[in-house]
Amino acid sequence: MKKFVAVAGNIGVGKSTLVRMLCAKLGWEPFYEPVTENPYLSDFYRDMHAWAFHSQVFFLTHRLKAHDELARHPSSVIQDRSVYEDAEIFAHNLYLAGNIQERDYRTYRDLYETMLRFLPHPDLVIYLRASSSTLMNRISRRGRDYEKSIAPDYIESLNRLYENWLMHFTLCPILTVPGDDLDFVAHPGHLNLIVDKMQEKLTGREEVVFAPEEVAKAAAA
Repeated sequence: MKKFVAVAGNIGVGKSTLVRMLCAKLGWEPFYEPVTENPYLSDFYRDMHAWAFHSQVFFLTHRLKAHDELARHPSSVIQDRSVYEDAEIFAHNLYLAGNIQERDYRTYRDLYETMLRFLPHPDLVIYLRASSSTLMNRISRRGRDYEKSIAPDYIESLNRLYENWLMHFTLCPILTVPGDDLDFVAHPGHLNLIVDKMQEKLTGREEVVFAPEEVAKAAAA
């Protein structure tokens, strides 16, 4: 039976890498963020307050289209970042920062919440959780020019929004992966452990945890 899994998490947590490695191991199809030129992006960076709403509606539209395509895909797929994160994390953060006005934000939320009623839910969301210090170290190591200006306070604010979103998310099961403790790139055993926990969750286990002794054992495997 085909499955639709979404991998969620903050900037630098390793979503794309985990999607690639899980799909290679399971023989599933990866689906990465569509490379689509946002016609509002240059305006947004010049004047966030004026153009944040337009930019976020554009991103939401493309994410909704992608979600619909994934749900109808004939084989099992794993998505790098979900439609939920656009609205619940990034648009919400722009609103809290005062870059989206109250009236525009309510319109955006109404559009998002209405569309969700018509979209099938994933079978599972895998949330990669990591501390702000871990994320900043990983962002620094990968050395992307456009990420050099990212401040720890910004990463921390996104982390808080992720935690709040997941606390209230009920559309499908969630598997939380402790990103500070697991290095699935360096340790094949850690990737195997994530796969095992993922399969447990997909087969209906209510609570799936990563016990410290399991993590240690997997690192030595």
